[in-house]
Amino acid sequence: MPAPSSRRSPDFSARSLAIGPTGIRKMFDLATAETLQFGLGEPDFQPPAVAIEAFHKAMVDGYNKYTTQAGYPPLREAIAASWAAYRSGLDSSNVCITMSGTNALLDCAMILVDPGDNVLVPDPGFPLYGPHAVIFGGMDRAYACDFAHEFVPQIETLEALVDARTRAIVVNFPSNPTGATLTIAQRDELIAFARRHDLWIISDEVYDRIIYDRPHVSFLTPDYDKVLMVNSFSKTFAMTGWRIGYVLSPHAEAMQLIMKLQYYVTACSNDAMQRAVLVALEHASDYPNQMVAAFRARRDVMVRRLNAMPGVSCHKPEGAFYVFPKVDIGGVGGVGGLGCEDIAMAILADGVLCSPGTAFGVAGHGHLRLAYTTSMPNIERGLDVIEATLARLTDSVATVI
Repeated sequence: MPAPSSRRSPDFSARSLAIGPTGIRKMFDLATAETLQFGLGEPDFQPPAVAIEAFHKAMVDGYNKYTTQAGYPPLREAIAASWAAYRSGLDSSNVCITMSGTNALLDCAMILVDPGDNVLVPDPGFPLYGPHAVIFGGMDRAYACDFAHEFVPQIETLEALVDARTRAIVVNFPSNPTGATLTIAQRDELIAFARRHDLWIISDEVYDRIIYDRPHVSFLTPDYDKVLMVNSFSKTFAMTGWRIGYVLSPHAEAMQLIMKLQYYVTACSNDAMQRAVLVALEHASDYPNQMVAAFRARRDVMVRRLNAMPGVSCHKPEGAFYVFPKVDIGGVGGVGGLGCEDIAMAILADGVLCSPGTAFGVAGHGHLRLAYTTSMPNIERGLDVIEATLARLTDSVATVI
């Protein structure tokens, strides 16, 4: 008789089974090549030509090997210098280059979260924040960022969630999915909250250069050291496919741990690519502003037209390239009312892809996310479709009631 198996059941780790696919990907999988895209969170631009040329030249020149795990020192120095207006005294030791902002966020969770810990994450928010805590045996606690407060969290909401096992709060301004920014006073209230509870702040600032009518407000300040600022070049230099980002922190020990553990994630980042990014910073520093000019015009059309549709309310976002309108067809959650998933699926059936707000958390109920990362003619055509779809749904719900 064979000996009993020593394999545990189930065969796979609890962390892998606990995390589901995102609602965003579900919608993408249902789209066709002809579908008009309001779903994709990436600029419809190419990286600066000077960076593409520098990438090619670096490869031709032989920069195709391993590099240091913390990243190319001149690039790290340039990044540190670019944040000097927010925090003086930074240098290359405060920066670790990562394979994307996603990698950077994972590194932050890796050095902070132990089994049983919890992390406060925004709701609605980028879908990776909570699962990163779960991967390391912790849990996420969602804090509401609601429409009534223009998607900025309220301190009393946070105070009700924090306990002795809370390790960090994740913040994201400008925000995906809402496009929200915050004021210096609101930022300072959040830092004071973190200080009261001795929390780390993981600040996702990947949209820091995609901002419209006010300066960027960073959590990197002279007043608080327990900040891990995550950034990337995906959004600001249209390098989503390059997969290059970084963690920056004034906290020396945290950065030493990030650099050490980064070796066990990807060993190092692409050498030639890092040299190309440095060229972009040095010779195409105005490139994000060129994209912002196009995004601003698209944003204004989106907001104006959405607010003119019956049952739709939309804040004007101050950053990123998303709108997050509230859509009420027959009373959200009421008898005969349609949920945002139903509305998004109906819009998709009519040829336009957008994301249901619940793909970003339960507080996204009643909302849609639309990315204005496509041409103005496509935006106008897509909004025509959405307007017609919502009108048809409204008529059908009224008939049922």
